[in-house]
Amino acid sequence: MSLSSAISTAQSIFSNTGLQSSALSKNIANASNPDYARRVGIMTIDANGAQKLSIERTYDNGLVKQVMQSTSEASAQEVLQQKLEGVKSLLGGNDYETAPSTYLKTLRDNLQAYATKPNESTLAATVVSSAGDVASSLNSISTEIQAMRGVIDREISDTIERLNGILEQFNQVNDAIKSGTALGKDVNNELDMRERYLKQISEIVGVRSFTRDNNDMALYTTDGTMLFDVDARKILFTPQPAYSATTTGNAIIVDGQAMTAGENGNSTARGKLQALLQMRDDVIPTYQRQLDETARGMIELFQQDDMTGGGADPIPGLFTWSGYAAGDLIPATGTVVDGLSSVIKVNDTLVKSMAGNPTLLRDGGYDVDGLGLATGVYLGNVNDEAGYSTLLDGYVAGFEAERSFDPAGMIDARTSIGGYTTGSVGWLEQLISESAAANDNKQAQLTRVAEALSNTTGVSLDEEMALMLELEQSYKASSKLVSTVDEMIQALLASVK
Repeated sequence: MSLSSAISTAQSIFSNTGLQSSALSKNIANASNPDYARRVGIMTIDANGAQKLSIERTYDNGLVKQVMQSTSEASAQEVLQQKLEGVKSLLGGNDYETAPSTYLKTLRDNLQAYATKPNESTLAATVVSSAGDVASSLNSISTEIQAMRGVIDREISDTIERLNGILEQFNQVNDAIKSGTALGKDVNNELDMRERYLKQISEIVGVRSFTRDNNDMALYTTDGTMLFDVDARKILFTPQPAYSATTTGNAIIVDGQAMTAGENGNSTARGKLQALLQMRDDVIPTYQRQLDETARGMIELFQQDDMTGGGADPIPGLFTWSGYAAGDLIPATGTVVDGLSSVIKVNDTLVKSMAGNPTLLRDGGYDVDGLGLATGVYLGNVNDEAGYSTLLDGYVAGFEAERSFDPAGMIDARTSIGGYTTGSVGWLEQLISESAAANDNKQAQLTRVAEALSNTTGVSLDEEMALMLELEQSYKASSKLVSTVDEMIQALLASVK
């Protein structure tokens, strides 16, 4: 080896060691940064055949895509689980203390006690009070779950605003990556930033990425809608000012296409937005229909029928609804009336605080809300017997009798009123159970793939310390080489004097 080539070799070692030391320093500084990919030195050969050390970013495209998918699935399932637990809390939590089924059971028990002692006016008042609890439960839960839909609308609006902001940042860093790659600049930091934005986008909406020339990237939602290509696509949404059982929520429009909602307890949703749509447009409306069918079933159970067999239309009995007027018909059996649970009420004619008489429930033939609508054809206790219990016994038996319910409630279409309300609780409980199990699985899956990506592209301090020792030895060796060359040059110069 000539002295000049020795010097050249030492310079190359110093240069490479410097580059590797810089990368090493950056790796150690970002050891706890989950959005940082480890930098490694790669020896390459340029166009002239010379070796050159370049610092590159570790990357595993397959694992990154798995992390994006797992992130979107776990985010969606977590949102669904939180919202389902919110509905459950409205019903009193684990014991369902404020659920209609609980109050309905109390009403049946009190009605049974009254039927055995129909001459006890205090028992009559207890029955009417229990009926008020049933109506209040249906009213309040219906109101609160519709208010929850309004809250979800605002969450959707805020989330879309956040998504638009992330896409704008993604656009800026993607442009920097394209131009930097084309000019041969180091864009590793920008690639870290873009990957971080991808993870954030995946929490909001399921996304697929495609890399093109100069590291340019395009994004699509998991259902194939364009989300970003050169620039971000328009995401449009208008919240509803208020919600009722008859209100339909507005769609989320991405690049002209309506976003679909998730389905099932183990949700098909990808990202927070689809899970919010699932709650707003599927879960809550289904439960609302169950409440409405419970209200309709109670009105049907206690309706006053023509006792003469003359065919007069039934009129409301213990339960009626706000806005009832003369001539209004009892809702048809087996057909949901949207929003009925929010307006069901106890007949004012039976409520003491409304100057009513609870004992009229025993006899029949009373009007609706004191409007003077009833006629003698609805009277059962024609002889004014204190021990008359025929109607009361019929109501008690009606709790166990099968009746028709609208299949839109997604539970048994033919069952008793008690069975229906119990089935409603079971429906919600099963949905929560399926969601909880899926949430655990998806969070575990996300943890596994995130760890796999970290093991592949993350920083290990043990490895960095070992590399530091290698670089130190390399530096010492090159220093020794330079020192030796210097001594040889000094000796050569001395010999020619």
